[in-house]
Amino acid sequence: MRMSRNKGIAFLVLVVLCTAFFGYTAMVGIGPNQEGSVRGIRLGLDLEGGVSITYQTLEASPSAEDMADTIYKLQRRVEQYSTEAAVFQEGYNRISIEIPGVTDANQVLQDMGRPGSLFFISELGSDGMPNFRFDPITDWFVLTRTIDELREDDSIVLTGADVQNAAAIASQDQMGNRDNIVNLSFSAEGSERFAEATAWAAQRQESIAIYYDGELVSVPRVNHVITEGEATISGNMTFAEADRLASLIRIGGLNLELEELRSNVVGAQLGEDAIRTSVLAGIIGLFLVFVFMCYVYRLPGFAASVALLMYTALTLILVNAFDITLTLPGIAGIILGIGMAVDANIIIFARVKEEMTEGQSVRVALRLGFQRALPAILDSNITTLIIAAILWLRGSGPIRGFAHTLALGIIVSMFTALVVTRLLINAFYAVGIRKEKLYAKRLKKRRVLDYVGNRMKFFAFSTAVILIGFVTMTVNGAGGRGALNYSLEFVGGTATNVTFNEDFSLSEIDSQIVPLIADITGEAMVIVQKVEGTYEVIFRTSVLNLEERMQFSDLMVEHFDVDPLLITTENISATTSAEMRFDAVIAVILALLAMLLYIWFRFKDIRFAGSTVIALIFDVLFVLTCYALVRLAVGNTFIAVMLTAAGYSINDTIVTFDRVREELKKGMSQRSLKELINYSITATLTRTLYTTFSTFVTLAVLYIVGISSIREFTLPLMVGLLSGAYTTVCITGGLWYMMNSKLKKQGRSEEVMEAKAAEAKA
Repeated sequence: MRMSRNKGIAFLVLVVLCTAFFGYTAMVGIGPNQEGSVRGIRLGLDLEGGVSITYQTLEASPSAEDMADTIYKLQRRVEQYSTEAAVFQEGYNRISIEIPGVTDANQVLQDMGRPGSLFFISELGSDGMPNFRFDPITDWFVLTRTIDELREDDSIVLTGADVQNAAAIASQDQMGNRDNIVNLSFSAEGSERFAEATAWAAQRQESIAIYYDGELVSVPRVNHVITEGEATISGNMTFAEADRLASLIRIGGLNLELEELRSNVVGAQLGEDAIRTSVLAGIIGLFLVFVFMCYVYRLPGFAASVALLMYTALTLILVNAFDITLTLPGIAGIILGIGMAVDANIIIFARVKEEMTEGQSVRVALRLGFQRALPAILDSNITTLIIAAILWLRGSGPIRGFAHTLALGIIVSMFTALVVTRLLINAFYAVGIRKEKLYAKRLKKRRVLDYVGNRMKFFAFSTAVILIGFVTMTVNGAGGRGALNYSLEFVGGTATNVTFNEDFSLSEIDSQIVPLIADITGEAMVIVQKVEGTYEVIFRTSVLNLEERMQFSDLMVEHFDVDPLLITTENISATTSAEMRFDAVIAVILALLAMLLYIWFRFKDIRFAGSTVIALIFDVLFVLTCYALVRLAVGNTFIAVMLTAAGYSINDTIVTFDRVREELKKGMSQRSLKELINYSITATLTRTLYTTFSTFVTLAVLYIVGISSIREFTLPLMVGLLSGAYTTVCITGGLWYMMNSKLKKQGRSEEVMEAKAAEAKA
């Protein structure tokens, strides 16, 4: 792209103004408000806190199956407020809901309604008498029989358990008139019963009323038989009224009827230090990356640094604009996006250096560098974007939060790398900055190492590391410690509510109280939440036996003069339910399959995709070994860490394979297959090391500056980052070489022919 001098100056001024504006807007969005908490961006429970609501079942002894089903359905429904909302069992008949970024418990209760009984009731009973009538006093319909009488009369057509979903939709008819409707979908069994009921009602032009929580909320007339398992409720409704009705139907479709026990606003689990240190680490990390990029890549590195600033600011602004809840897994997605943004620029500048080394002018080298780097950038980013899309569609809870920020980061990073950086460099060139040494230093001839020839050594080392991990998990499991150190999010524990006589800050609790509790439990895993406006603090630990509960109570009484009557203890279930974990596994499997198919499609060779997936498994097992050896807590961040490591590994591998594909297109007359792969790994080695280093620096600063929970999050990320670089250089090429038997034989034939030719000459 050619640019005139005046346009170049104008664009540089525009970039300065946009960067300043975006930076200011982003800092305002994440800056503290008057109360000292973060405003703008919605933060998760771990970073900011939110609303906690506890329900109790009306049934005295609910079954475990009904409790699990109700928890899962509630989890899916509270995600309308935040993907990071948590639902878990407390005791044997209580369900707690925690929704981050919300401070008005009453508003949540009003929006959700009280989860109660939902029934679809026919207008007439089997005796021909009406089940409900219009009351002119209340100007609405009322039941003429009790619920028990309706059951005996076979007048209840469906229950809430038969409803799969309900949603408000703004529609428009053929005449252009707008109408707000509620769309319902039913289970297979419910669809059959509803078809029978609507056939009867349509024949007699009757209604089927919807009863929820003690009253009739809608009495729609049946116009025709409904046999497809879906129905619509229409009428003179505003969209808000339709949405309210849909919400009531959704919340009523639970296996258990619940009543509110208590609700309150809870503080952050990690405290203000987590936010402050994360922001500080991000600033330091970005500064170090800027210095590195400018030192290595000179003027293009400076352009990339400006683009990276714009990426960071734009990402924060869009996280705010799309109302994405930001938690530690979400931060992982942003970190991965930063790595992608840096990586794209490094791929481009490495190609620019190659072109200049081959004698091209600065202008031509810049054009060819961007052009030849584009396929690798698109393939690596699109592959990761596909993964993010599937995780968002199939995942739940923190997985969807991770997918949100990951997808957003990838899109913004591609824009800043391919558009902003390119235009900046062209603008510099247009205004007269054209000296070759400012753009790149010509490369020296690099020594090509035999990575493929040493593949068996690399395979043996990788296998040994993985075996160490499995042996460690086996020993831990046999010793009663558990194969992995599962967090409360995965295995549940004990929640102890303590009302102190004074208002302890979260930092005081962490330094003065938590270590004493850890001495009782024998573990450092203690999650702390303050209840806003009170002196009450919730401590979540691993499951406490009777003796440990007594020690806990004695500790509070003796050391902090707490009234024993103000100490309550309940066992709680995992906040990540079995269904959510199943959803996560299915999402990851689908993401891997989609990645396999995309790489197969793009590279026209299943062996590229197969070796990528196998290397990906190596990376995941490397990180798992880290968790086993160091006994890091395995919780929601575990899934995000694994996915982030996979993202880096895929990115590295595709860049290397893109070079292999490029060399294959040039023909194999100059190199054997082994030489070709070794050359491709060597050609992209600088890019792999530089990308790994620049992202590792950010994580290392976060590890050094951050609090303990942040360190537990960043350590396995660093391991995953290093393992991704290792498998790219040492594993994937060897795997592809072994799989590619046809080309391998071709390479051997060439070697034989060359040897015979040499003998003939001799």
